Amino acid sequence: MGRDPLDWLRPPSVMGVVNVTPDSFSDGGEHLASGAARRTIDQMSHDGAAIVDLGAESTRPGAERVDPSEQLRRLEALFADLARRPPHTALSIDTTHAAVADAAIGIGAVLVNDVSAGRDDPELFGLVADRGVALCLMHMRGQPRDMQDDPTYEDVVGEVIGFLEGRIDAAVRAGVREDRILVDPGVGFGKTLAHNLALVAGLERIRAIGRPVVVGLSRKGMIGLLTGRPIEGRMAGSLGGGLAAIVHGADVLRVHDVAETVDALRVWTAIAGARA
Repeated sequence: MGRDPLDWLRPPSVMGVVNVTPDSFSDGGEHLASGAARRTIDQMSHDGAAIVDLGAESTRPGAERVDPSEQLRRLEALFADLARRPPHTALSIDTTHAAVADAAIGIGAVLVNDVSAGRDDPELFGLVADRGVALCLMHMRGQPRDMQDDPTYEDVVGEVIGFLEGRIDAAVRAGVREDRILVDPGVGFGKTLAHNLALVAGLERIRAIGRPVVVGLSRKGMIGLLTGRPIEGRMAGSLGGGLAAIVHGADVLRVHDVAETVDALRVWTAIAGARA
């Protein structure tokens, strides 16, 4: 790969979410119809997304895992379209499997977003290293099907930091360039509301690892618990949480509502950069 796979990263950056799944918690089923996912990618690009994250496996609490062949089947038509007509924004693939990541890299994906941080597929780190793409490592307790079964921590921020540092070391030992690694504390992945709040408030400590930080809290359960809103009514809460994450050290917000998040960040950045 000739160009820097993190060319798109100019914090604060917005990562749009496109799930080609029947069961994702927020947009499940919306992008299964032919052309729907492509239209969303193009709209997110138009709305200011720096990168769009494509996934074919739901990792909502309680979800069962989806094997690589089924993920590839779900993505086949979209990948063929993207190969014919490359999008105007960078692409990421949300998968824990090397075979799915390899297919996505083949149509231009520059980032592998692995919620297992390399634990699901021992071949994934080597693939990332060989193909010269970037890698996002996320903290998750257990698996999606059981991650919310009484999660406990003595120091959630410290434990997440320790996990991420260990996975960075493992990736680097496998040949991944450290300057191409991002980290994600995994808001909602094996955490209570109190844990999630502590992680967002503690992002400066996580940022001190020295790698860019991705935060995904868009429409998640913590927003519902704090606002009492159903999934479709959580945009305002998600924007508030996203801005708080940026203030505390996030570099990238992974969101469903790209246009609104981009606008909020433009206003926040202008005010933060103004002289009194």
